[in-house]
Amino acid sequence: MPSPAKLSLWNRKLHYYAGLYFLFFLWLFVFTGLLLNHPGWSFAEFWPKRQQSVLERQIQPPRAGTDLDQARDLMRQLSIVGEIDWTVTRSDPKEFDFRVTRPGRIFEIHADFNQRRAIVQRTGLNAWGVLHILHTFTGVRLGDNRNQRDWALTTVWALAMDAVAAGVILMVLSGIYMWYGLIRKRPLGAAALALGTLTCLWFAIGLKLWTSS
Repeated sequence: MPSPAKLSLWNRKLHYYAGLYFLFFLWLFVFTGLLLNHPGWSFAEFWPKRQQSVLERQIQPPRAGTDLDQARDLMRQLSIVGEIDWTVTRSDPKEFDFRVTRPGRIFEIHADFNQRRAIVQRTGLNAWGVLHILHTFTGVRLGDNRNQRDWALTTVWALAMDAVAAGVILMVLSGIYMWYGLIRKRPLGAAALALGTLTCLWFAIGLKLWTSS
């Protein structure tokens, strides 16, 4: 069992080293959160400034398989990489529509197997668009079992965000531990903790009860 002095030392190390490691991840989410919360900020507009192009390519009809297998085959032929996004329900086995997304690029793909061609609409986003996508780039949708992560980098990004969440939790706990060790700071810290807790509960629970009455 480590002594209180050693435990305090390791707690401080965990706090500031974790803070330094996650610093730019946190800044990224804080900054993009502000952009999402204030879509009217003209300097950060990205969708009106997007660049679009359409190209037509000859393709070989993919071999029989799942929609995911065929989409990956078409992406290989078209030299496209990214996260597959199913946008419509497929009704004709000879036609195939899907979207591929990655930070800064969106590809709308329409493939016609009978004519052996694919029409690709490419949308390029600026740096603000990249930041916007990174904030919401998960590869999954709530209540939509069809859209799952199918790009390795999406999984890596999701794991990195899980690490950020876990790191923030550790930093908060280590901060509470350091605060509790400062006897003179306990009353003010307790007041700040109580105020933050009540505010969070208001938005999480109280606001719902108030609006449903």
